[in-house]
Amino acid sequence: MRWWKIVGLAGVVGVAATGAVIARGERRRRAYTPDEIRERLHSRVREATERPAE
Repeated sequence: MRWWKIVGLAGVVGVAATGAVIARGERRRRAYTPDEIRERLHSRVREATERPAE
């Protein structure tokens, strides 16, 4: 097997692995309901705007 075949095969494997990781992340992102997302964003804003106790 020539070196360029090995490099090409490694490229194909890399693209497939990247696609699998992206698909998994997308499934996790779509698992939230709009209400859950809204509540999480509101809680982040509250935490960011609260002043620390002095």
